[in-house]
Amino acid sequence: MSNTMTSDDTRAARTEAVRALEAEFGELINRFRRIITENANRVSPGMLPGAYKVFTTIVRREEITLSALAESLMADKGQISRTVRELEGLGLVQRTPDPADGRSSLLSPTATGLERLADARAPQESLLVDALDDWPLTDILNLTRLLHALTLGERPDS
Repeated sequence: MSNTMTSDDTRAARTEAVRALEAEFGELINRFRRIITENANRVSPGMLPGAYKVFTTIVRREEITLSALAESLMADKGQISRTVRELEGLGLVQRTPDPADGRSSLLSPTATGLERLADARAPQESLLVDALDDWPLTDILNLTRLLHALTLGERPDS
């Protein structure tokens, strides 16, 4: 018997490794869903995670049109429009005329929205930093590089 793996063994081992990775991603996603749900409720009691995602996307982009927001979130423009109106009603986002297109508006977070988001995130702000506290910096950077490649569907650089 040789020490090299057959291509079937390699394929089976690779499949098993990918299944284990999928399971870990599932656990990570569940953890993030809980965090997002908790943060959404702290921003505004009863806020749904989807509305929180729309709000945090507006915050991250600073200014964005409704069309670009819907495209960014790969969501129906009508649904995003309803969610934005809800966020406006809560005083979290505002519309201003788009100087590049008079028919369009730019969405941006309000000062109140930014303050409430910071307050909502505060309890978990150090969660990832604390979880990675004992990790070598090279491992953190490597994980970031690998996840970025996976997100883009590319082979990671060595």
